[in-house]
Amino acid sequence: MEKKKYNRSFATRLSQWVILVLLIMMGALSVLVYYLQESIVVELSALSFHGSMRSTEKSIINVMSNVSTAVDNNVADIERHLGQAAELRTIAQRIETQNPRISRCSINYDLKDVARDTAYWSRPFIDSTGAKAPTVAYRHPLRNNRAEVVAMLEANLSLDFLSELLTEQDHILEQEAWVVTDKSVGFRSSIILNDGTPLTHRDPRRIMKGNFFQHMKDYEEQGLAEKTIQAMKEGQTSQGETERVLLVNRKQTYLFYTPVIGTDWILTVVCPRTSIDYFAMATGLLMLVIISFVVLITFLVCYLTIKRGTRPLKLLATTADRVAQGQFDTPLPSLKHRDEICQLRDSFENMQHSLTEYVEELKSTTAAKASIENELKIAHDIQMSMLPKTYPAFPERTDIDIYGQVDPAKAVGGDLYDFFIRDERLFFCIGDVSGKGVPASLVMAVTRSLFRNIAAHTAEPQKMVTGINESLSSNNDTGMFVTLFVGALDLATGQLDYSNAGHDMPLLIADGEVTVLDCDPNIPAGVLPGWDFTLQHAQLRPGNTLFLYTDGLNEAENANHGQFGLETIIQTARAASPRPEELIGAMTQAVEQFVNHAEQSDDLTMLAIQKK
Repeated sequence: MEKKKYNRSFATRLSQWVILVLLIMMGALSVLVYYLQESIVVELSALSFHGSMRSTEKSIINVMSNVSTAVDNNVADIERHLGQAAELRTIAQRIETQNPRISRCSINYDLKDVARDTAYWSRPFIDSTGAKAPTVAYRHPLRNNRAEVVAMLEANLSLDFLSELLTEQDHILEQEAWVVTDKSVGFRSSIILNDGTPLTHRDPRRIMKGNFFQHMKDYEEQGLAEKTIQAMKEGQTSQGETERVLLVNRKQTYLFYTPVIGTDWILTVVCPRTSIDYFAMATGLLMLVIISFVVLITFLVCYLTIKRGTRPLKLLATTADRVAQGQFDTPLPSLKHRDEICQLRDSFENMQHSLTEYVEELKSTTAAKASIENELKIAHDIQMSMLPKTYPAFPERTDIDIYGQVDPAKAVGGDLYDFFIRDERLFFCIGDVSGKGVPASLVMAVTRSLFRNIAAHTAEPQKMVTGINESLSSNNDTGMFVTLFVGALDLATGQLDYSNAGHDMPLLIADGEVTVLDCDPNIPAGVLPGWDFTLQHAQLRPGNTLFLYTDGLNEAENANHGQFGLETIIQTARAASPRPEELIGAMTQAVEQFVNHAEQSDDLTMLAIQKK
């Protein structure tokens, strides 16, 4: 069988994919650029139109505001002179003088046509007494001294100024809008009432006659004209509708509109579709030419670069395959260009030198880790064996119940507790060594041994703490210390003698009430030699329980770094049974629910003693 030859290289295939992708991109761009450009031009045109309309709207509002302000400022003066014809004529003439746009100012005592008893603008009307131009009147009620409306102060405003503003707006749009202006159709800005009646028109004969809405028809989307008319009547501003085409006077146009605030007028601009299409087509074609040129240059550069840059890959792939098979001493090809391929070659070379060392180091590390883990397990077992772990601790006695539990944060920890009975007295202690891990476990073992040794010769807790403090303070180069609570409970009388060395104060549970046992603020053991630790006393009655713990309980943190806290400890103790094992079980369950699987940050130790 003839052996097949494969001549297509990675560079050839990559170049073919580049050609295919570029062709697809060019085809897609050819279809999308025009529509995208048209959409962009429509949006930019909308910004120009709305910006100009807002400016025109402000000008209209300013003119009307000047009129209303001139009237409002003179209402009080007119009301003081009601019934004085000469004075009223003088004030009316003054109002006309203050604002030249007011064509006539008068006082109307005929209230039958008054729409409301507050100031308002009337609907536009044709002023038959003047130049027969569209006019709007600002009417303000006049009240007598009994607050009764007796007349209306009226100021007529001729709307001729609207045509001037709209002509200026069209001129600005022709200069600044993103369109190509066709003088034969151009822009047509106008103002209509919310019922469609034209308030302005290029043909004066059509002002206040006809209906603009009757000239709006659908072009593409069924029902668009009706929705647009409804939106205009509701005082909305054109938004999405400006991206769709309406027929206005049988011509395809974009319609922009916005209400004039404070009136029932609508400011509109009708823009022929051809004005926008011409601009979009011209700019779209220009973009296509630029994109095509850039794509062609990109293809040529990519093809030549890929063809040249991938030549060393074949040699590198062959040698890299041998390295992958375990032949770490396989020589790699030499490359003269300091680029990414050369960096890859150097990386493979570094890998060759590192893999052998790594394998050996991994073997040593694995063995060492296994040895350390085994030693830590032994240390944990030894440490746990030093603490009481058989319960009930004194099954032959009915006057005492005791239970303890320690949970180190690491394999070994620095918390401790211990207890024993001598001469009908229960000697006990609980402690927390600073730090965690192996150093703390060593200090814990020393402290526990010191407690046992010293307690064998004295029954006074403060002397036990003093002896432990002196021993730990001597040559304490590491600066480690231990907080301690040491107590001696007379099992016959229930008298508790205790000494505290900087440890958390225990809780006393008596008759369902939980109180904090008062403790003097002594320093921890191992900090300062010669400290005079104090002795304190308390009374435990039958059924009373003493609950001791390390700061791993009250400082237990959840995922949000909130702490379990003393108040939660007290609430849990109040709700739990006073029996030591059940009390510690309830406390363990409560703290586990609080931390909710968060990593344990400190050793946790609890000891409960109940006098029966």
